[in-house]
Amino acid sequence: MPTVDPLTHGRKAYGQLAWRDAYEHLSAADARDPLGAEDLGRLARAAYLIGRFEKAGDTWERTHRAFLDRGETPAAVRCAFWLGLTFFLRGEHARGGGWIRRAQHLLQKTSAECVEQGYLRIPAALQALGGGDTETARRTFIEITEIADRFDDADLIAFGKLGQGQSLVAAGQAAQGVAALDEVMVAITTGEVSALTAGIVYCAVVLACRDIFDVHRMQEWTAALSRWCVTQQDLKPYRGQCLVHRSEIMQLRGEWADAMNEVRQACEHLSDPPGDPVTGMALYQQAELHRLRGEFARAESCYREAGGFGHPVQPGLALLRLAQGRLDDASAAIRRTVAEAEGAVERSRVLSAYVEIKLAAGHVDDARAAVDELDEIAARFDSPYLRGVVGYARGSVLLAGGDAEAASVALRRAWVAWHELEAPYETARVRLRMAQACRRLSDHDTAEMELDAARLVFEQLGATPALEQARELAGRPAPPAAGGLTAREVEVLRLVATGATNRQIADELVISEKTVARHLSNMFTKLGLSSRAAATAYAYQHDLV
Repeated sequence: MPTVDPLTHGRKAYGQLAWRDAYEHLSAADARDPLGAEDLGRLARAAYLIGRFEKAGDTWERTHRAFLDRGETPAAVRCAFWLGLTFFLRGEHARGGGWIRRAQHLLQKTSAECVEQGYLRIPAALQALGGGDTETARRTFIEITEIADRFDDADLIAFGKLGQGQSLVAAGQAAQGVAALDEVMVAITTGEVSALTAGIVYCAVVLACRDIFDVHRMQEWTAALSRWCVTQQDLKPYRGQCLVHRSEIMQLRGEWADAMNEVRQACEHLSDPPGDPVTGMALYQQAELHRLRGEFARAESCYREAGGFGHPVQPGLALLRLAQGRLDDASAAIRRTVAEAEGAVERSRVLSAYVEIKLAAGHVDDARAAVDELDEIAARFDSPYLRGVVGYARGSVLLAGGDAEAASVALRRAWVAWHELEAPYETARVRLRMAQACRRLSDHDTAEMELDAARLVFEQLGATPALEQARELAGRPAPPAAGGLTAREVEVLRLVATGATNRQIADELVISEKTVARHLSNMFTKLGLSSRAAATAYAYQHDLV
């Protein structure tokens, strides 16, 4: 029998993007005979891509030392750069900064021109971008791209053009920025760059489109990221963020059940190994879905967990307090958040919530000023999403100020924008406001039709808080639960019908098992039932599932 050569198999698997196979074969080869620098680099990258982050860090350190022992300083600098960057992506900023500084110190010792000089300009460019100095960031990324072109380095070209696009977007030049981002994505989708770089660029571009509310581009590049992830065997980084973005898109489209499933998968994926900063983004998205569905206890739990991972919990938590009737808490939180928010993108995300909370508190002038600022921000972006946000906010303020006719015009524009995006929940919210405006104008037929249309969407989505608002506006009380059950007992019954255990029901509703048992006992007494099977049958017979 011929001897199996793990090194040959490892190199072949690496070339085929079979990261798990590459990792296992190269690890076996390394155990048999220590690998050389190039193969150690392959092992480090494969380890990182399957989520073996500590192993990847240790192996990159070995690769770094191996290149130094051979006197190949630029290659050693490149290893130090990747170590620093991947530590930064994992939220380990001290270790990341240490390796970047080490790389810079080593590069100062060599006088030779090398492409690594471009790589080590990336941290300074990102620091300028993060600090709001978009012009310095853009110029630095242009210099990085020029170095990359000189050495024909596809990865560095991608980083340079990505940074240019991000800088233009941050400077408010959205059209030029997305054109640059589209250009860099061509190189990514054609497979011209390494997997590490491709994953970073994919996620950065999707986030940039999200920040400027370019929903169509976000959908397109998220779909591309999803397809790319499938081609990478056992890929660990990037996939979790992809699932979160898919959930956000599903939520916008009204596919709330699928959105919840997707973000739960994201949380599960990101939990092993624990500590991924993207987990905070996933938990915030999960909290938003719970809040819209009226599952307030679950929403609060997820917001708090998201905050524990360093993700901002506003404006979602303030809107949760508003939905809970805690208006003072909501007002205090959103007032502080708006005061701290900087930049057009960040402020636009909190101003719409500020308008909603201020109107609930009766502060129409404050809400009007916020809408004016939102309008100025929207004028800088060609975004149906922002047009919808501004139209709804403007219409709400005009309605609160007594100008129902002008409110109708603004709300109709908002309806057009949300309809273009195929966003049923946002469209239904606009129709609810239009029903109020039509009533003020004594157009009761149109008001009734708008109200019915909105109520139907809220029922289909399971948007309980919005549905209650629609019922209050219609003057119709919520229908009593079958058998005289309380709302909580109905929730328990629905979960029983899915086959959930008491423990699972307790986890889902954020209550104790003892409380679940009490609800079950009350429910069985009220309905005259004696078993979970009978309760399940009852739930299906009365359309409670």
